[in-house]
Amino acid sequence: LWMTVLVSAPLLVVALVVGVTVGIFQAATSINEMTLSFIPKVVCLSMALLLFGSWMLGTLVEFTRGIFQRIPALFG
Repeated sequence: LWMTVLVSAPLLVVALVVGVTVGIFQAATSINEMTLSFIPKVVCLSMALLLFGSWMLGTLVEFTRGIFQRIPALFG
């Protein structure tokens, strides 16, 4: 469960920050356009995935390797 939180945290934080920023902007300007909140999130999440993707994948690979290496100790 901790690994799930650790790996998903960068994307969730970026989505939260962008969502709150766009929400404040929409509330201040009274613009209620759905694409105004969707497009910045997609762009920022894509950039965050490019930035953090290799770290996320490396973390998951190391976690999976560790699990597979512990299998013999569980049954032997």
